[in-house]
Amino acid sequence: MNAKLLSRLGTGLLVLSLPALALAKGDMGQMEKQPLNFHAIGMFFVFVLLTLGITYWAASRTKSTADFYTAGGGITGFQNGLAIAGDYMSAATLLGLTAMMYMQGVDAYIYMIAFFVGWPIILFLMAERLRNLGKFTFADITAYRLNQGKVRTMAAVSSLTVVCFYLVAQMVGAGQLIKLLFGLDYTVALFVVGALMMIYVTFGGMVATTWVQIIKACMLLIGGTTVGLLAFSQFGFSFDELTNRAMEVHRLGVNLLAPGSLLADPVTAISLGLGLMFGTAGLPHILMRFFTVTDAKEARKSVLYASGIVAYFFNVIAIMGLCAILIVGTSPEFFEGGQIGGKVIGGGNMIAMHLAQAVGGNLLLGFLSAVAFATILAVVAGLALAGASAISHDIYSRVIMKGKANEATELRVSKFATIGLGIVAILLGIAFENMNIAFMVALAFGVAASANFPVLILSMYWQGLTTRGALWGGYSGLISAVLFVVLSKSVWVDVLHFESAIFPYTQPALFSMPIAFFMTWLFSTLDRSQAAKDEKEAFEDQYVRAQTGVGAATASAH
Repeated sequence: MNAKLLSRLGTGLLVLSLPALALAKGDMGQMEKQPLNFHAIGMFFVFVLLTLGITYWAASRTKSTADFYTAGGGITGFQNGLAIAGDYMSAATLLGLTAMMYMQGVDAYIYMIAFFVGWPIILFLMAERLRNLGKFTFADITAYRLNQGKVRTMAAVSSLTVVCFYLVAQMVGAGQLIKLLFGLDYTVALFVVGALMMIYVTFGGMVATTWVQIIKACMLLIGGTTVGLLAFSQFGFSFDELTNRAMEVHRLGVNLLAPGSLLADPVTAISLGLGLMFGTAGLPHILMRFFTVTDAKEARKSVLYASGIVAYFFNVIAIMGLCAILIVGTSPEFFEGGQIGGKVIGGGNMIAMHLAQAVGGNLLLGFLSAVAFATILAVVAGLALAGASAISHDIYSRVIMKGKANEATELRVSKFATIGLGIVAILLGIAFENMNIAFMVALAFGVAASANFPVLILSMYWQGLTTRGALWGGYSGLISAVLFVVLSKSVWVDVLHFESAIFPYTQPALFSMPIAFFMTWLFSTLDRSQAAKDEKEAFEDQYVRAQTGVGAATASAH
């Protein structure tokens, strides 16, 4: 692969390095079609053919809404743990965090910890209750003892907001990369990704989506581990030797292993940490995975496996970043003009790709490129399924039809919703081709942490929650998170081109989350209606089911 292609590829990979680069700014810019990377294309086609075969197999098993939304609740804890990890470990993990480790040392590890700490919250506070109380979507829990129509509508609105912004970011990144490596027009590339997503979800439902995510997780683990081992072996698998030599050549010197610029602004750092931590526990496509297992025990197992896999991979990434300082950072062929310490060919986000090429040649580079595509397809399939379930199960079945919808009709609505979301994602991808989309990730995590998480956790643990409080809390969290992001530098200055930002920080969670919790508490406390009294009394029934699983949805027989 020549230097020019690497340069163009690096620009495309920039989009995929979200949210690790959520504070980054700048226009995507126009990019030209490039010569083909045959290693990547070959491996990508193998992945696509394999997953289409799985979709064909899954279609024969997807006969009911339970099959479509949750794979009939028959996924094991280990399978679900792999799928969750596949949903969560994005190209940002592989590319963005490797580059961050290479550039900023231990700051990247602090960032990884912020990503990771959301999992214990899910494991200890939510996993078991999610499985016992829910059936298809997390709105099943928030609306369990509250007004079904109003609360489900609110949950569906916030879920679709998160899904759409995440989906656009993924679609733009996928479109740019396929355009680069396949030599396709950007619009054609978007249609390729959108079409594959619609096929996976429409025909295979959660069964196909789960296996796409499992295969992608395995590819990512194999690819990352291979690169990490090959690189680490050059230092005799000695962490001391690796870090000591890295500190000798890195611009930060001994400060490579000390906190730096990431914590320079404590408000942004805390807000970012809160958004990543509680946003994880509010992402609809992650929460939906807990309804795919047979029971609460398997739900706990799936979080434990996912946590272990994610923690392992973050440490692989850390090793890759440190190895790259010596293997990539001291090799002139990876710098423009051969000037060590100058501009990296393809930009900073190409560090993982350069490392793969250095230790495994073009074959390993092609494999990692294919992994990036697999990552995008797995994530967009999960997002599309979460969005379709919000539309068909929450809005159509529960709100419009008031729980009396025919199952076949609901399944049909789900599939139409998937196709509709795919078309919307393609159109938005075209519209946002040349815009800075970093704010979308901040918005997705901010909305998940501010609109979904407070109402969800309070509905599980606080007897005093009422419909009025949930609505005020959910909508205020949603609106404030969106407003804070729009008024921040990410949008107000970089997109709308005003001189200065009205809101001084780029991360909304530290401010929007307390608003959501306060409004939920205030309006629930002030609500003296008979409906509110009944809702509070119904908490005992909910508590028993949450603890014991009595009456919980069971796995479908296949």
